[in-house]
Amino acid sequence: MTGIEEWRTAGQEYYDKLRLLTFPLAIKYIKDESEIPINALRPSKINQRLSLCQAFTTARRLGRSVGMMFEDNHCITSSFVQGWEYMPGKEILKSQIISGYHSNPSAEMRVQLQFADLLTKESLEKVKGNIGFVVSPLTKTDVIPDVILTYGNPAQIGNIIHALSYEGRYLVNNQNFIGYGESCIRGVLVPYITNKSQVVLPGTGDRILAMTTENEMAFGMPAKRLFYILKTLFKSGETFNPGMPSKFMLFDMPFPMGPKAFRYLNRQYKRRLRKESKKETR
Repeated sequence: MTGIEEWRTAGQEYYDKLRLLTFPLAIKYIKDESEIPINALRPSKINQRLSLCQAFTTARRLGRSVGMMFEDNHCITSSFVQGWEYMPGKEILKSQIISGYHSNPSAEMRVQLQFADLLTKESLEKVKGNIGFVVSPLTKTDVIPDVILTYGNPAQIGNIIHALSYEGRYLVNNQNFIGYGESCIRGVLVPYITNKSQVVLPGTGDRILAMTTENEMAFGMPAKRLFYILKTLFKSGETFNPGMPSKFMLFDMPFPMGPKAFRYLNRQYKRRLRKESKKETR
């Protein structure tokens, strides 16, 4: 079992190597209020509510742990989707139709159906009994996480994806993006339920409520992937620019300098031309 200090140390290495602007987040689902650390911010305790994406911002920008349950969450829809309280699916769907997120009820239904495969017996069993979650900055986490949510720029998220796919083991295959509930559903709930990582294009809640900037995207993954990433980070294409978080190429490099793939294909291409030339002269 990995102790909390190991998570903090790994989180700091992850944060430093990727040069992230804000803290990566450790998120743990809870089944009892006593699991919330005593030092965690509870919006309801000060007669306030935050949306889940606002809790993410508080943790990643201010370095505070935040405990979120139904009574803490301003975004009531996400509480029902997370399963913290019960609401029939038809009522949740109706709320989305009323909000006018899509052109008509049929369009809304088609959008929501992309999440239908999450409603399996196994996934429902996994969320059963959950009443909330704790979100902490990973570098000084107060919880052993189920999910890690990382906000960064496209290059940083790309490096994470390269690390996961380096050995072809953890390929990232997203469903369609919808621009709503991206961080709380796609970035946290989906990795938790499916044990698969997800690219997150921050949605309306993130942008309007949580002040996510226009150059940010995010990435949600099962927490245990962190230790794998630290072993494979920046190894993809390392023969070209080893161990670097950003890879830039000078435009005046003589052809075919660059990755080994360029040089190999150039040799093969010339070899094929020579063979074809010999055939023509016969």
